[in-house]
Amino acid sequence: MRTVGTIPHPQMMITIFLWNNKYLVKFEAGPYEQVYKIDETGVEDEQALISMITEEFTGKVAERFRQMHADFGKAISG
Repeated sequence: MRTVGTIPHPQMMITIFLWNNKYLVKFEAGPYEQVYKIDETGVEDEQALISMITEEFTGKVAERFRQMHADFGKAISG
């Protein structure tokens, strides 16, 4: 797996990897992570992939992190 780069963000770590002809876009926030797999042939180049990671998209990712945290909190509290 090769690290392609990172995208700066104030709330989460965003890392892009290339592995088995797929780009993996990994979002990390606290103990949680989300990974999106995109076929290498599905994007023109790495810059096109980076341009797909918009503020709207990262906002939805952040909301999923909040949902994950709430779900996990409910699960461990019984």
